[in-house]
Amino acid sequence: MTRMRTVDAAALILEKEGATQTFGLPGAAINPFYSAMKKHGGIHHVLARHVEAASHMAEGYTRAEPGNIGVCVGTSGPAGTDMITGLYSASADSIPILAITGQAPVAKLHKEDFQAVDIESIAQPVTKWAVTVLEPAQVPGAFQKAFQLMRTGRPGPVLIDLPLDVQLAEIEFDVDTYEPLPVVNPRATRAQAEHALGMLDAAERPLIVAGGGVINADASALLVKFAEILGVPVVPTLMGWGAIADDHPLSAGMVGLQTSHRYGNATLLESDFVLGIGNRWANRHTGGLDTYRGERKFVHVDVEPTQIGRVFAPDYGIVSDARAALEVFVEVAREWKRDGRLAERGEWAERCRERKSALLRKTHFESAPIKPQRVYQEMNRAFGPDTRYVSTIGLSQIQAAQMLHVYRPRHWINAGQAGPLGWTVPAAIGVATADPESTVVAVSGDYDFQFLVEELAVGAQFNIPFVHVLINNAYLGLIRQAQRGFDMDYHVQLAFENINAPEVNGYGVDHVKVVEGLGCKALRVFDSDAIFDALEQAKKLVAEHRVPVVVEVVVERITNVSMGTEIDAVNEFEALAESGADAPTAVAGRS
Repeated sequence: MTRMRTVDAAALILEKEGATQTFGLPGAAINPFYSAMKKHGGIHHVLARHVEAASHMAEGYTRAEPGNIGVCVGTSGPAGTDMITGLYSASADSIPILAITGQAPVAKLHKEDFQAVDIESIAQPVTKWAVTVLEPAQVPGAFQKAFQLMRTGRPGPVLIDLPLDVQLAEIEFDVDTYEPLPVVNPRATRAQAEHALGMLDAAERPLIVAGGGVINADASALLVKFAEILGVPVVPTLMGWGAIADDHPLSAGMVGLQTSHRYGNATLLESDFVLGIGNRWANRHTGGLDTYRGERKFVHVDVEPTQIGRVFAPDYGIVSDARAALEVFVEVAREWKRDGRLAERGEWAERCRERKSALLRKTHFESAPIKPQRVYQEMNRAFGPDTRYVSTIGLSQIQAAQMLHVYRPRHWINAGQAGPLGWTVPAAIGVATADPESTVVAVSGDYDFQFLVEELAVGAQFNIPFVHVLINNAYLGLIRQAQRGFDMDYHVQLAFENINAPEVNGYGVDHVKVVEGLGCKALRVFDSDAIFDALEQAKKLVAEHRVPVVVEVVVERITNVSMGTEIDAVNEFEALAESGADAPTAVAGRS
């Protein structure tokens, strides 16, 4: 056994568990842990400018690759409270990240010491486990348990709070014999699979709904194989987008009130059976339950037992990890196909494909100022199937989901349930850190962009390259659209006459100067015909300088984006496509 500080043991455990990428800010109460990272050298660190941003960077890092666990680190007090939004976002989307905070010495915890706060209690509602470790000898076990919890069942975040004296204390620890705790998840049985497939096979117009659990379980290939054996169309949720490629013949489009396709909603409404795998029946997906459920039968598969029946009672529920369920589903489906027991689905699948070419929204607008739909059309032209898109909330995210194309799992990185403003820039940094050679494209509106814009300096300092498409309408666009129901336009306008930048034409903040001041590159576009060339130039600048490059597209101030309160009553405020020329990139095709 070797005697060492607890923080040295913690650093060694991070390496053993494969969590070697951290994001954060040092401070007095966490400096011992930083000294351990420096001493051991096997852990990489990105210095954020804000601790909330560090937590979102950790999220982006985790979401980018199977098995990744991003780590965010901060000092005591406000560092921990700054992390709460990131912990909430990770918890809501079932994303494992590890938050490590410093803390006042144990003897000072009840004395209102400087920057001492009960972060354990604060973080508990938004983590799988939050703990302040009071005994030095418990530090290795706390980290060991943290990794097991993050990986078991529904994934999620954990926070470990380390008092200063606990960090400095010495313990006996043998890293050579350290082993991660086993991760055991529920698995669907053969009988359950046969029951579910029997229900599906009895239906005339079945659908598979693929949620984020399919991607978390690294089961997208199995999902596609299962759908192909059955010949059944697949609807990905927003968190499951990319589980099946948009150009796959069985990809039926997304369903929902906002981030959806006209053809996806129409297909769901025509279906008579839905098999949901790793999804939550989130309200933006379902809308009103009476409309969504109709006369359809539902089977729900989820790794978390309390998710079954949380939103509505399915006709049959299976508690299982998505990968484990799909393995046995594929096995049974193959046998039934071999024995001629599966119904023919060709006509139903063909009707779904026909809708994909017919029920389209118009994107080819040539009017001035630029209509935002045109931005996504040009993005489809400029960025290929390997692109990783990153976005969070707002009209820009909604239209991105309606009009962009995703071809691979983990190539749509999105804060689905929490949707915190400011998430996009730091999350993109996390994604690009995980996969620095890929094309990472962040998409956001101007308000989301301004929330944590200072993190662009992190990308400049550490040469973390990505393209950020900034769709600037100088408005809180989604909130403005929601205020229509109250007959007001109140405190949602961001435009003003910038005395230092008349060239922004009254749109307020000069984002180009801000971006350049933070050490990055920026382009501004006012003409729709210049969007594509700007995106192409941005790709070249990213390759040359290895820093974030922002393409600001100044669009019309007011656009009402397609959305509604029921999936059969989505309001289409703009003209719909009448021919292929109206939506030249709407049908997915690999460039």
